[in-house]
Amino acid sequence: MKEKFVENGIEYVKNGDYYVPNFNASEEQYRIGKYGMLRRAYLKNHRHAKYSVLLITGELNNHLHDVDVEAGKIIDQFIKSAKKNAPEKTTKQMEWVGYMNNVKKCAEEIIYKKILYI
Repeated sequence: MKEKFVENGIEYVKNGDYYVPNFNASEEQYRIGKYGMLRRAYLKNHRHAKYSVLLITGELNNHLHDVDVEAGKIIDQFIKSAKKNAPEKTTKQMEWVGYMNNVKKCAEEIIYKKILYI
């Protein structure tokens, strides 16, 4: 019997009595943050086919990293634009904290609807 063969563009290697696909994991490993983990859980529980394709092709980690980067950009953009209308931090500290927390929650709502849960 052959040790290796290629069928439908996938290389199979003999492992004991069975042939298993020879998939290479991606070499780039990124640290996955909050939004990447949320996206992975959503894909795993609700988008089984897309999750499987990303996992098999080795693109899952890159996809989750891209989601984290895009979410970070949205939050930074919201905070940067909100600072113009924010109350004075030195005199109204609690009002400023509430305002900035509200801005961050609004940005997260957009991230959830436009990036994570699609």
